[in-house]
Amino acid sequence: MGAVMGRRRRGTEEHENHERWLVSYADFITLLFAFFVVMYAISSVNEGKYRVLSDSISSAFRSIPGSSTGAMPQINPNAPTPVAIPFKRPQPANIKTDAQRQQIKEILRTKAKEITEALAPLVKQGQVRVTEGALGITVEINASVLFDSGEARLQLPAVRVLTAVGQILATTEFPITVEGHTDNAPISTPLYPSNWELSGARAASVVRLFIENGVDPRRLTATGYAEQRPVADNATAEGRQRNRRVAINMESRTPDNPVELELPQ
Repeated sequence: MGAVMGRRRRGTEEHENHERWLVSYADFITLLFAFFVVMYAISSVNEGKYRVLSDSISSAFRSIPGSSTGAMPQINPNAPTPVAIPFKRPQPANIKTDAQRQQIKEILRTKAKEITEALAPLVKQGQVRVTEGALGITVEINASVLFDSGEARLQLPAVRVLTAVGQILATTEFPITVEGHTDNAPISTPLYPSNWELSGARAASVVRLFIENGVDPRRLTATGYAEQRPVADNATAEGRQRNRRVAINMESRTPDNPVELELPQ
């Protein structure tokens, strides 16, 4: 009987020794799984969390031991006390006071009066219209007294009149925009396939004449609007005649001094 019991114990021990490798294998698999989980977590770390962790580590290395609640940052007693400097937002250089704006308006009105005096014959005929708006003063001249129908070359009497206007504008420093406008009657010629070309060419003719009379080209702009900005009804002959015009805009601002902005990298 003792021999039988000995065999049973031996069989049990052999069975237990035979299954023990499964425990080690399971532990190895668990550790391997945990290792890959950690590696995956490290590889997909959020950039914001990484910066927070980096700052925390840097702060920890710059600190000295303190109380049991944690480390205290190092403080240099000889360091100067920081002084709060109020931030003052820079003001744009082109902002004008009310007095300056009023002075500019007076100068523009004076120049507009001089121009109307130079255009006195056309003013008497009702061919000139002067308006004042938020952006400056506009002098509109009927295109029929400046150009032949369908042409962009200035007539000789118009050259003499606009020469006087150009000499007046040469003494100012304001930006000047010359606009060409037409009625809605279509045009199709080799030189002017549409009213866009015709209106732009008429504005350019006036600009060239102003340059010849001393106006700084950097202050001038030639623009053609074709029939897109009428001031009267094109259904009548009187309305179409009024829509055919050249507008000289004197803007109530000084030429821009562009400042380059620092773009984010």
